[in-house]
Amino acid sequence: MNDAADSRTRCWSARAAFVFAAVAAAAPVLFAGLIGTIGLLVTGVGGVVVTMAALYWFLTRHGVLRWISLGIAVLAPIVVFVLFVRAHLLWVVVLACAAALVAVVCARAALRAGNPPTAAIEYPAPAPRHPFLIMNPRSGGGKVTKFDLARRAEELGAEVVLLEGVVDVVELARHAVARGADLLGVAGGDGTQALVAGVAAEHHLPFLVISAGTRNHFAMDLGLDRADPAAGLDALRDGVEMRVDLGRINGLPFVNNASFGVYAEIVRSPAYRDDKTATVLRLLPDLLAGHTGTRLVAHIGDTTVDGPQAILVSNNPYGTGDLAGLSRRDRLDRGVLGAVTLSVANTRDAVGLIRRTRGRGLTQRSAVEVVVDADAAQIPVGVDGESLMLDTPVRCVIEPDALRVRVPRSRPGTRISAPAVDWIRLRDLATRRHTRSRPESSTHAD
Repeated sequence: MNDAADSRTRCWSARAAFVFAAVAAAAPVLFAGLIGTIGLLVTGVGGVVVTMAALYWFLTRHGVLRWISLGIAVLAPIVVFVLFVRAHLLWVVVLACAAALVAVVCARAALRAGNPPTAAIEYPAPAPRHPFLIMNPRSGGGKVTKFDLARRAEELGAEVVLLEGVVDVVELARHAVARGADLLGVAGGDGTQALVAGVAAEHHLPFLVISAGTRNHFAMDLGLDRADPAAGLDALRDGVEMRVDLGRINGLPFVNNASFGVYAEIVRSPAYRDDKTATVLRLLPDLLAGHTGTRLVAHIGDTTVDGPQAILVSNNPYGTGDLAGLSRRDRLDRGVLGAVTLSVANTRDAVGLIRRTRGRGLTQRSAVEVVVDADAAQIPVGVDGESLMLDTPVRCVIEPDALRVRVPRSRPGTRISAPAVDWIRLRDLATRRHTRSRPESSTHAD
């Protein structure tokens, strides 16, 4: 598609977004009348507010009040649904919601077309002569054995070490480098990958990621096939290199994120491994109310957030496709940290999250440095899923292009997050005029 056709497509997508948005706004008035529309808004918004408030009380209260709150959270949407049905207005709500959904789809199509993502640069990579791979047979429910990764890697010329018991993977990787390894790789969780990636970055060696962990967030954001860990081994014979950033927290490497506050405190509990749900429900009320845990202060570049209950610092920012912006990372080479803070001190703050309030409740920033301080000498931090106790102030920095990642030439790739809807930009697109170019007339001399 040429530039002119692409521009016209964007304009019509933007116009369609406004048309469907108008339908969503006008449908209740046309079919329910002004009084009915007011009733719809009051009932719908009231149901959402009550549900959100009840869920907050469920998370922050103990005993009977907690379960009463859960009951209200379940019943509120049902009551709203019944009221709409009895008023014969359910179809109007469905029509308005469908039109609003189509409007958002058209808006994002127009904005995405105008901002095509730039792919990460790939560099030619000769096949390694002495690849060294560390594999954790217990990771991901036994994927190393299930996909026969050790044998396949050895057939491709790699030296493989299977982790048994307590092993210092950093020393293991450094010893391999001393013996002449020219590539380091890991088949395991993100925490193990981060430690070995740090060694690879220190020695400027390529790093291979094999998605044999449970969630494989780093592999996902690299565009690897998480459903087939063995496909990652193709990088040993037909691979390319990407330069990606590496996060550091008090000098320790991380490839995904570091979490502070509520999550870090809960994961620190010995009971969390045995019963995650019960531990969360038991600890969350006191943590959210500030009765336990340490008070945090986050310094994100020039921004200071005082007293958030949760902080997440990521190696490159996450997308903005959901409430907290924790969908995935489109790029790993932007040279900045992402930082998300959550402060929910009362029911009003919890309800404010529905509107994605950025003042008190939820903040999202990017910076090259994030410093988290507290009123304690040490605080728990979840670093790539591992619970650590770190000295305060905790300093997170980004090392741009520090890691050479070897990936297969053929791989699924990353899914680009949907852009946030900017109605001002959409208005400019929708009102743009296009003129067709006329072919130049030719003259013929006699």
